[in-house]
Amino acid sequence: MENRESVIVVTGASSGIGNACATLLAKKGKRVYGTCRSPASYSRKADEFFEMLPMDLCDESSIVKAAERILGAEGRVDSLVCCAGSGLVGSIEAVGIEEAQALMDVNFFGTLRTIKAFLPAMREARKGRIIILGSVEGIVAAPYQGIFSACEHALEGLAASLRIEASAFGIEIGLLELGSFRTAFGQKRRMISSGPGSDPYSAGFESAISVLARDEAMGLDPLDAARIIQSMLAARRLPPREMLCRFGRRYLVHARRVLSPRAFEKRLKRYYGLK
Repeated sequence: MENRESVIVVTGASSGIGNACATLLAKKGKRVYGTCRSPASYSRKADEFFEMLPMDLCDESSIVKAAERILGAEGRVDSLVCCAGSGLVGSIEAVGIEEAQALMDVNFFGTLRTIKAFLPAMREARKGRIIILGSVEGIVAAPYQGIFSACEHALEGLAASLRIEASAFGIEIGLLELGSFRTAFGQKRRMISSGPGSDPYSAGFESAISVLARDEAMGLDPLDAARIIQSMLAARRLPPREMLCRFGRRYLVHARRVLSPRAFEKRLKRYYGLK
């Protein structure tokens, strides 16, 4: 169980869920270090309650530098919360390989690099907790978010395997699968470089993205996710998996598990308004 002196690292802490999480944990008396790619680029102070450090998920040296600074100052890291990530929309046929690789480099390999930077210290201490923020798209692949869904499926596999490997050293791994939230994530989400207008899948794309925009407009508050994370860290044992999303997404997850593949695809197409 986390105590008042717990040292917690939160990635993606400049805004959205990462910022809400770092702020809440700091207000609860934890020693929190937040990270983001460029802290100096934010006009408002995002780290009023915690210390913010520069860390680029695509730059291993910057991750190692941040880890060394935190471990040098504190001697340990009790918990790591991986919130940082990005989005990409567009058809799989039209997406560029470099675009797909770039997203995977941030969402999957960036998370992997971060975990590897802090895992040895946790292993030596024979304790530690790691929470990976995933998405329900890691269970139900969303149309026109194929590359993003692939990243989330990869995180599911990473968390499941690491949970078994790290348990031998007293390290607990948890996965938080999220739905849509009212954050700037949607605004920052990139569109494939070819653009939907030149894509033969444009009609389906427009329908699916309108549903995505609707879900995000009606999404949960980032503080809801922060409270779940705080609750997971405060538990006697870290829950291996939690889910936080609106009924529509939760229904799709349930349908994926109980319906036949053909019947489920019909439900999924209906949800996104696809013929």
